[in-house]
Amino acid sequence: MRHGLGFDIHRLVPGRPFVLGGLTFDHPRGPSGHSDGDVLLHALVDALLGAAALGDIGDHFPDNDPKWKGTAGKVFVAKALALVAAKGLKPTQVDSTVFLELPKLGKRKPELAAALASLLGITKDRACVKAKTMEGLGAIGQGEAIAAQVLVVLEETTAPKARRKK
Repeated sequence: MRHGLGFDIHRLVPGRPFVLGGLTFDHPRGPSGHSDGDVLLHALVDALLGAAALGDIGDHFPDNDPKWKGTAGKVFVAKALALVAAKGLKPTQVDSTVFLELPKLGKRKPELAAALASLLGITKDRACVKAKTMEGLGAIGQGEAIAAQVLVVLEETTAPKARRKK
């Protein structure tokens, strides 16, 4: 088993769609960013890459490359999963926390968890999304930013060459 931890944070600005976990929320401001600013999926990508010892999202999808401008987080997740699979690994569990004041995620947390499970090809009972406010503290607490932290568990699908019996 391998574990990876990912984190992402984005400023919230007017005129951008509020995208989280690949879902769109009704909110007057959305995360700024070179791509879609989806902090949950960007943190998931970092967790996947980290668990496989493949670096981070910026190594594979740099924000100074016009190729990735406006790209949906789901695309990054799919590409990270392909890199993980090439190392003989697959996801088995994901646990995440989103830090924000508004919009309240309450009733949509199960939908977000189901979206993560679907992207990762795991069952819904192996995906969790939690939401925390910052009690009015800092940029997140003032409603100026959103952040996410994700823990992912990977398992080997094939024995690494060094461990295979001859």
